[in-house]
Amino acid sequence: MISDFFKYQAQTTPHPLAMEISHAKGSYIYDISKKPYLDFVAGISACPLGHNHPKVIDAIKEQADKYLHVMVYGEYIQKPAVELTKLLAKNLPEKLEKTYLTNSGTEAIEGALKLAKRATGRSEIVSANKAYHGNTMGAMSVMGFEERKQAFRPLLPDVRFISFNNFEELNLITNKTAGVILETIQGGAGFIEPKDDYLKKVRERCDKVGALLILDEIQPGIGRTGKLFGFENYNCTPDILVTGKGLGGGMPIGAFTASAKLIDLLMDNPKLGHITTFGGHPVIAASALATLKEITASNLMQQATDKEKLIRNLLVHPLISEIRGKGLMLALIMPTSEIANSLILQAQEHGLILFWLLFENKAVRITPPLTISNEEITKGCGIIIDILNSMK
Repeated sequence: MISDFFKYQAQTTPHPLAMEISHAKGSYIYDISKKPYLDFVAGISACPLGHNHPKVIDAIKEQADKYLHVMVYGEYIQKPAVELTKLLAKNLPEKLEKTYLTNSGTEAIEGALKLAKRATGRSEIVSANKAYHGNTMGAMSVMGFEERKQAFRPLLPDVRFISFNNFEELNLITNKTAGVILETIQGGAGFIEPKDDYLKKVRERCDKVGALLILDEIQPGIGRTGKLFGFENYNCTPDILVTGKGLGGGMPIGAFTASAKLIDLLMDNPKLGHITTFGGHPVIAASALATLKEITASNLMQQATDKEKLIRNLLVHPLISEIRGKGLMLALIMPTSEIANSLILQAQEHGLILFWLLFENKAVRITPPLTISNEEITKGCGIIIDILNSMK
């Protein structure tokens, strides 16, 4: 199988981990030799309920027995999608009332950028240095990392960059700005939290100049930070909320949410302002609905905060310079990229899955399922400490 993997399936890097998967359940992934790997990554925050959660699997099977794709998005009434968007609205501030379902987070970003331009009649987008919002052309245009973009230029014009947490640069948001797009917590940059009411100040500046604020919650959303959405921690409500990853419960999904007044602009002038064939797919929507129900009805969000404290207490070591992030969206910052890389690779050998971040090469990702137990956390952190002790 490994030779076919490299021969027929396109790769994203020259050196994929290439672990062949047999099955996954709970907090564990198993390779074809049945070796268990404790999962501290959750598919890059995409599996908040772990692997093969019974409520998610049951919802998928039940819907698959009824119908799969029947029509392009927005034409037919399909109960899973309607119930999902209704439950999102129930758990969001009043002005975030209507949701457009897409196939991925990056497609939702594209829709959000289009909506900001359509609503304001302006063309300029302001994003942050070291931001990551996806890899399609529009999302790449607002990526704040030139090394990953330069081979694909020209990209969208009229994109301006500011530094996250830099208050002096907020005056670069002007009456020419259609939208400001920020990750609530910067992911690829190293899990950087907003400081000193930064997002609140961005919100105030957007209101002053008539720009829309887009918050990318593709990673921080769906309970990962101890709140359903990360912005709830920072006293700032966006005009457009983008989510994905964890919302699908292990299935591919994206969504952007705004007021009905805003979202409805995509219906006309021109009609079909944003279209998708498979967005709101009934099986995926059923999976997302089951996931969202479980997270909002349980105490998993409170547990995320408690589990963060446990991880921070367990992972104290001279080779861990800092632990960034919030809830179960954490990054270990190591003294060098070599130490970070070695820890990730050795962890896999010891049956623990860790991973890298996109732009901060000294970071090690810890984003386990919200359902991970305290015993599993203790086990995984013990493996990390043992590996670091062997490096001293």
